[in-house]
Amino acid sequence: MKQDKTIMAKKTDITTAEYRAWLESLKANIRRTQIKAAVSVNRELLHLYWQLGKEISEKQAQAKWGDGFIAQLSRDLAAEFPDIKGFSKVNLWRTRKWYQFYFQKVKIVSQVVPQLQYSNNTAAIVQHEDTILEHNVKGILSENIFFSIPWGHHIAIMQKCKDLATAQFYIEQTVANNWSRATLKWHLDSNLHERQGNAITNFRRTLPAPQSDLAQQITKDPYIVDVMGINQEMTERELESYLDSHIAKYLLELGAGFTYYGHQVKVMAGGEEFYIDQLFYHVKLHCYVVVELKATKFRPEHVGQLNFYVSAVDSQFKTQGDNPTIGLLICKDKNEVVAEYSLQNVVAPIGVSSMKIYDSLTENYKSSLPSIEEIENSLKELDE
Repeated sequence: MKQDKTIMAKKTDITTAEYRAWLESLKANIRRTQIKAAVSVNRELLHLYWQLGKEISEKQAQAKWGDGFIAQLSRDLAAEFPDIKGFSKVNLWRTRKWYQFYFQKVKIVSQVVPQLQYSNNTAAIVQHEDTILEHNVKGILSENIFFSIPWGHHIAIMQKCKDLATAQFYIEQTVANNWSRATLKWHLDSNLHERQGNAITNFRRTLPAPQSDLAQQITKDPYIVDVMGINQEMTERELESYLDSHIAKYLLELGAGFTYYGHQVKVMAGGEEFYIDQLFYHVKLHCYVVVELKATKFRPEHVGQLNFYVSAVDSQFKTQGDNPTIGLLICKDKNEVVAEYSLQNVVAPIGVSSMKIYDSLTENYKSSLPSIEEIENSLKELDE
């Protein structure tokens, strides 16, 4: 009898373990389904908003209706579909503005494009109809990308971007990096499109293609650290300590792909100890990135120091599967001509950029605070 109980206990333990594993598998499958469903719902919602914006624009032009009909349309749609959100007067205005922002500058065409589909771990190429938005600024923006980001993201982009090329940049970056709305707003407020890839580098000469282009794109100029109360006159060690204590926001500013290795990383050379300000690993470039911070204006001798650290990391950290280490010098300010001259004969891949180490975005946030009218409209939207 005792033996039977032991056997039963073992069976129960095995069953419990199996159940938990099975439960975790079910949870993962449900999450995937939820994500797919959310993406599908979002896509259908955006198509609906696009159609609403289109028809509102056309009716105003054809029927010569004034703006007052949108309030009536809002009431009629909300009464007919009380369970569907998005029919407030404010949101109907937004759909019209959204449609007009893109439609006046794009043409909708249809083309057949190849797409990979996976079945039983086997990739198969199939042909399908895909509508794309084509414009004369930067090529094409696929429907798959355009209708995949949430409505709130579209509103933020539409409110901040003055031209289609800039809007496309933020749409594509949102999809590529899976930005939340808060992250998107940070990059919009800091004008990422004007800063990304702008560091002075020697990458085209020191790195093979396409790694040189990818490396250039991970740089920014200037880098912005924006936390209230920051000291503009902090020393290099204070700046390094500050960034280390705010590493999450710092990584957000550095961009996707950076993995933090550590600060004051020790390297040995000739029996002497040297310390690297910050060391990262970039998962997309498959290489270490040495970051040296200078709370002063750029000087040519800074490149020599960074070149030494890059060589040390290549010798002591880099493995056979890693690409050449990249050095990034971030100074408080720089003379671009001096920086370009300083990199001309350097063999190691190095970039030179600047950093705004003051509360530069606070004024932008203040200037972008909603007006009384916008607040009232938002409250009305919630009521409706």
